Amino acid sequence: MAEPVLIWGAGAIGGTIGAFLRRAGHEVTFVDIVPEHVAAIRQGRLRIEGPVAEFSTGGPAFLPAELSGRHPLILLAVKAHHTEAATRALKPHLAEDGAVVSCQNGLNELVIQDIVGCERTIGCFVNFYADYLEPGRIHYAKRGAVVVGELDGRQSQRLAALQRLLRDFEPDTLLSDNIFGYLWGKAGYGAILKASALTNDTMAEFIGNPHRQRMITALVREILAVAEAEGVAPLGGFAGFEPGAFMSGNAGAIAASLDAMEKFNRDSPKPRSGIWRDLAVRKRTTDVAAQLNPVRTAARRHGLRTPIADRLVALITDIEQGRATIGPALADDLATVAERR
Repeated sequence: MAEPVLIWGAGAIGGTIGAFLRRAGHEVTFVDIVPEHVAAIRQGRLRIEGPVAEFSTGGPAFLPAELSGRHPLILLAVKAHHTEAATRALKPHLAEDGAVVSCQNGLNELVIQDIVGCERTIGCFVNFYADYLEPGRIHYAKRGAVVVGELDGRQSQRLAALQRLLRDFEPDTLLSDNIFGYLWGKAGYGAILKASALTNDTMAEFIGNPHRQRMITALVREILAVAEAEGVAPLGGFAGFEPGAFMSGNAGAIAASLDAMEKFNRDSPKPRSGIWRDLAVRKRTTDVAAQLNPVRTAARRHGLRTPIADRLVALITDIEQGRATIGPALADDLATVAERR
């Protein structure tokens, strides 16, 4: 797999990765739907700021309708609920022997492969902390794990090349023969961060609150039970999250993982989740439902119930539509559902 690289979605994830690759000398083209952001990138005003790195860069940038040509490697980095539309839009620009890499949160590979084909889809797990602040400005708060893998678990030359490329962004980028293990592990961990957005607590405060930990545990176990039914072994080892602890039900191991997650997020330059930022600051629809829908759909196939995840989606939707206000009462509501589990 060779250059050039097309970044489709130049926000927090795509913009950060693309900026680092551009700085490292790679030929990077950016696509985004925000005209002001596209203009800033074209003018060399894509600013990465924060404790990890401070620099500005730029490069060719286009709105989707402006793009032409076929590209061998597309890093897709849109919100989960925009995945289907973005994949259909990029498909005419994907080379026949090219690949789309899902640099996103959620099980979006399942959507992508249905549109461009499994053989042209590569899985990717990302867990770094970044926020899109405004056109031309991205805050990169904390490094995190990056893992890539073929959907069928095989090793390939293109996968090795992708790892080398992404190491110019995250030097510790890994290869995995169980990429869905990482993605399902992130589904469990991500559910905690989604629940934290019901309140104005920081992620560390939410995870470390003893009154929330029983609900957190029940929510994670509900998600990971679906992964197990799907025949996937969830993986962790990132952000202090250890899925095996939750799946075993071992109280001591769960407490240790919760403590490690709180420590990881304590004093973070990004104290609250991107979901919270979408709700409280940007006042826009989140991708919570889109991220959890594949989990809930899989659960139904196996005859499993997901009342906590279902209620979490409903509560987030209520905030989005102005029927509820962020605060501890919403987390209490979710805890009540978990108590009945």
